[in-house]
Amino acid sequence: MADDGVRETSAAGPNVLSVNVGRPEDWDPKQHRTGIHKQPVGYLEVSDPGPRESGGRSGVAGDFVGDEKHHGGSDKAVYLVAREELDHWERELGRSLPNASFGENGTTSGIDLDGALVGTRWRVGTAVLEASLPRIPCRTFAWAMDVPGWLRRFTQHGRAGTYARVVEPGRISAGDDIVEVYRPAHGITVADVFSARTTGGRDVLARVVEAGVLPSVYQRDYEALLRK
Repeated sequence: MADDGVRETSAAGPNVLSVNVGRPEDWDPKQHRTGIHKQPVGYLEVSDPGPRESGGRSGVAGDFVGDEKHHGGSDKAVYLVAREELDHWERELGRSLPNASFGENGTTSGIDLDGALVGTRWRVGTAVLEASLPRIPCRTFAWAMDVPGWLRRFTQHGRAGTYARVVEPGRISAGDDIVEVYRPAHGITVADVFSARTTGGRDVLARVVEAGVLPSVYQRDYEALLRK
């Protein structure tokens, strides 16, 4: 059977500005731990950490995941955020947001991560990453940002960055090009999946569910939302 996706061998422009790793810290009176306050490092070693159900580990060596129920695992192995989104929020909030401010492992430039189709693959350094799921904002993110109404504002903006699977393990460094090597044909973007879960309403949710492009555990969650 012919593959109806699009494969490309080269691209120009998009690149990685910063690669970032988080160390454990306590963030609330119950001493829940988080790695959201990431710091730039020289490079990332990325690999498939295995299913979230087996431990919720990060796909980035040395990166700490505090909430193993909702973060980490194969489908959320690496988190990417566009510098352009940080710039947007700098203007909105009137404060500096350096790379890694959203707890991302990779801060990118020149690529529309939220407009990427789910399943798009990029060669980055010696690794291959695949766009999988949007980031759903949580209490830890609200604590880290310390902005009144942050979860509501972030959600309404609708551009949350993308988690990525690690299709081929490797090393990613600041300055590496981001080269699209595969683009599926289904038309469902990372932003569509975010909207289906948050503000988009039943029509968007139905379109995402019908496409069947989500990892199986998340597909079941979205199907359950649609039934409600």
